[in-house]
Amino acid sequence: MPIRIKKMQAFIDTVDYIKDINYIRDKVSYPIDEDTLLMISTDIILETANTLMEKAAIEIPDDYLAGLKIAAKEEDGDLSSFVLQAMLENYEAAKEDRRAMCGDTGTPRWFVKFGNDSQINGGPVGLEHALRKATADSTKRIPLRPNRVHPLWRTDHDNNIGIGAPEIDYAFEPEGSWIDITAVHKGGLFGTDYRMLFPGDGIEGIKRFYLDSLIAFGRRGLACQPAIIGIGLGGSKDSCMVMGKRAAALRIVGDRNPDPKIAELEQEFKDLGNSIGMGAMGFVGKSMVIDCHIEAGCCHTGGMPMSVHAFCLSSRRATARIHADGSVEFRTDPEWYTPYQRRETVEWPLKNNSQKSA
Repeated sequence: MPIRIKKMQAFIDTVDYIKDINYIRDKVSYPIDEDTLLMISTDIILETANTLMEKAAIEIPDDYLAGLKIAAKEEDGDLSSFVLQAMLENYEAAKEDRRAMCGDTGTPRWFVKFGNDSQINGGPVGLEHALRKATADSTKRIPLRPNRVHPLWRTDHDNNIGIGAPEIDYAFEPEGSWIDITAVHKGGLFGTDYRMLFPGDGIEGIKRFYLDSLIAFGRRGLACQPAIIGIGLGGSKDSCMVMGKRAAALRIVGDRNPDPKIAELEQEFKDLGNSIGMGAMGFVGKSMVIDCHIEAGCCHTGGMPMSVHAFCLSSRRATARIHADGSVEFRTDPEWYTPYQRRETVEWPLKNNSQKSA
């Protein structure tokens, strides 16, 4: 269906839903942004999601490609250099042939962010249905490898859909009538580790676990290098794992944490990861880490949870913003982490130290 017709249908659906825009405008005392009265059509969401699945599977994000070319230029290990050059040639072939860049297309998942004023025709349930359908459709059309199976019975529906699959993470922003949708194809086997550290371990303990993880990833073939490494620090065990995965999958090469001390650690850890003698696919070299991203969250006073995540060597992600009027903008930067997402603001400060709990 042409996009103009879809926009018209979205407007008609909106008019049917609110009955009479002029009536509402006359009855309220505050100004109304007409964009907030438009409902985003699930047809547009489905079409956009199908395009995102194709882009994520086939097109390397510009930021990662630039980082990979720098790594290839600086790499002096024979086998690592060979692998990096083969990767670059493979990416060009995938784009030209419009086929997935890797035979193992991982476990497709979605990250959705709502502007606070956004409305969907069909609501969140309609959105989720569209994303699940796009996953199934794309598995056949692109195609993607149908990796999803039941953990016990190994039942395979041949479309990457099943119990809890694909995962869909949701977030919100204080303003806007848009929806951001990000498709991520991340490997679903290894390349992830977790450890409960203690405050006394300090920065040196963080470095030890980081290096332990990278060496295990490389020696045992638990991840495909080079990769963007995401580190989650703090939170609870579950949120620590989420922070690390999002740090790997939803931030671009060259991005730095707004906390200057954490930003320094990110650069230090990138350099450290490339100094252990391992390169592409675990061969001898110095190109194991394209970048390192760290996300932190407040944790229990007695512990310091830490997770380490390696994104795949293709950093397969694609993002689109769907506006209230039905227009769509595609990009490769998810722009996930904003001041609001990090929730750094202390809105209810204590008046004095005596109010602190023991």
